[in-house]
Amino acid sequence: DFKLFYDAKFGRKRLPEPQNGQTADELDSNGTNSNVTSKENHPVRNTSDMAIYEQYRNQGTHSVHSNGAVSNGFDSRPQRSLLPAFESAEMRALGESLSRDIVRGNPDVKWESIKGLEDAKRLLKEAVVMPIKYPKYFTGLLSPWKGILLFGPPGTGKTMLAKAVATECKTTFFNISASSVVSKWRGDSEKLIKVLFDLARHHAPSTIFLDEIDAIISQRGGEGRSEHEASRRLKTELLIQMDGLTRSDELVFVLAATNLPWELDAAMLRRLEKRILVPLPEAEARKAMFEELLPQQHGEEALPYDKLVERSEGYSGSDIRLLCKEAAMQPLRRLMAVLEDNQEVVPEDGIAAECWASYV
Repeated sequence: DFKLFYDAKFGRKRLPEPQNGQTADELDSNGTNSNVTSKENHPVRNTSDMAIYEQYRNQGTHSVHSNGAVSNGFDSRPQRSLLPAFESAEMRALGESLSRDIVRGNPDVKWESIKGLEDAKRLLKEAVVMPIKYPKYFTGLLSPWKGILLFGPPGTGKTMLAKAVATECKTTFFNISASSVVSKWRGDSEKLIKVLFDLARHHAPSTIFLDEIDAIISQRGGEGRSEHEASRRLKTELLIQMDGLTRSDELVFVLAATNLPWELDAAMLRRLEKRILVPLPEAEARKAMFEELLPQQHGEEALPYDKLVERSEGYSGSDIRLLCKEAAMQPLRRLMAVLEDNQEVVPEDGIAAECWASYV
């Protein structure tokens, strides 16, 4: 209700306003003024919070499809309350904070947007997507993996893979970093972890993505390692919540990503049952990236894609994107130099066309 109320207040959904002398309860079933009008026949805007909230409540039964899905919602799933019933006002306040910062709509990342990584995509589909689509086949020994670790060099597409999973499954996506669950107040960090998993269960099916998980749960104790008590409590609570997922049938998945898998605590590695390597792109994937980022210009000679692929051995997807951005800046730099020298606007047909003759 709070989410829908704020959507109405801040313009995401415009609701009809009561006219002069009319309350929100006097709006008819279509949200129109059937009885009362002002002398000038102009609506009088009522911007109070409660008026907007009451208008939404009066129209709530008329804004859904026959299948219970909100017509202008974030996705096609039936509407539910934003927050579960927490045991205390303090936990509810933490839940509201996490909801504002973390809960996302559909990330809208397609599998086709990710070049290469066919093995990683196949493994993720069988670990997460298939159990959600066909749950009756994943029972007993074949119960789905609840913890998946994506590891590999930086910039290879681990975050995009996690978002593609959430898009494919239409799950609620929780994008978590250390700053989301670490608090300066004693005891709040472990409470935030508990609230996070309560929210994920409430919004199930859901995906919790723990980016750079080594910053949250690195190895505990050990020789030469010093660790603060608050950090130990946070890690313990996270391990307990992860263990609870494996013992239930709720469709809540934890996807973790790291560049340093050897830094993770052994207990967390045990809970991340499925471990998927996300490697550097192969030659075919690199060529597809170059062709998409630097498309062939009409009437110009072909770019040396094969040469670019050969010379980009060992590059990550992020490196290739930055390289293409730098190449695309070259004609713009030449154009900017001419504009700065002439101090006037140069027609596009001329200097711009000449400068855009080639990307590289």
